[in-house]
Amino acid sequence: MSKIYGVIIIGSGPAGYTAAIYAARSNLSVMMFQGYQVGGQLMQTSDVENFPGFEAGILGPEMMDKFEQQARRFGAEMLPEDVTSIDFSKRPFTVQTDSGTYQSEAIIISTGASAKWLGLHNERRLQGQGVTACATCDGFFFKNKDVVVIGGGDTAMEEATFLTRYAKTVTIIHRRETFRASKIMQDRAQKNPKIRFLMESEVVDVLGENAVTGVHVRNTRTGEVSLLETQGLFLAIGHQPNTALFKGIIDMDEVGYIVPVENTMTNIPGVFAAGDVTDHRYRQAITAAGDGCRAAIDLERWLEDTQHEKVGVENWN
Repeated sequence: MSKIYGVIIIGSGPAGYTAAIYAARSNLSVMMFQGYQVGGQLMQTSDVENFPGFEAGILGPEMMDKFEQQARRFGAEMLPEDVTSIDFSKRPFTVQTDSGTYQSEAIIISTGASAKWLGLHNERRLQGQGVTACATCDGFFFKNKDVVVIGGGDTAMEEATFLTRYAKTVTIIHRRETFRASKIMQDRAQKNPKIRFLMESEVVDVLGENAVTGVHVRNTRTGEVSLLETQGLFLAIGHQPNTALFKGIIDMDEVGYIVPVENTMTNIPGVFAAGDVTDHRYRQAITAAGDGCRAAIDLERWLEDTQHEKVGVENWN
């Protein structure tokens, strides 16, 4: 535990890797704990076609590998481990993982958020093959196809409306007889001729071998199960930020998203947050990467302002 890093980055994905690139290029010594699920949500994404610079598209895991290699090129160290505990009470901060104890002058939290799933047997198996939780990311791949959106809130209405740009039909399935969505969002969806509604219903199985071919839907009132043919299943039942480790220490909203107090810095000086862990609205790779850049720059300036720039820094002038 002799070495004190300039920054420890918790979590990988576009935010973490971009922060590592910027911090390492500034001659900060960087340790990233990637988590046991290295690369974040993009590791479960097939084709990424909306990230600038990849004109022919790129597989999510391939893009994350490129991000990682770029960060390593500038000297960032990485371990595919989860952080189990952190002592925020004094600097340098102390981070505990399965492999040992590490210290740093600053921390960037980029642990991301996880989509909520139904927990069906075939749901994860068909993820990226018709099952997805991001219409903005994957809607383009469902041109002229019939798709299903599960949910009853504003997100479900927004996702369904967005999908009508591509899909032939969009069926919103909701287990209750009324929606939780705001009236303006409901009205917008109900006026769209491509959207239809299946109320008091829930999906109990996803069908298909290498691609989604349909879903089994159960009526919550009668218990009757029917087959609905579809080529896409979009989950819009919310996301859960991966912030349990910081609960009661870092300021969060009621859902668990970190709420920065000054730019990307949290309520604890020297602790910054970036990416989906702070973002319940956009949740895109490009916005997460932008957040990682902002967090690294905020961190550098904070170190300068607090006159700790030489701690964990090599050749800083």
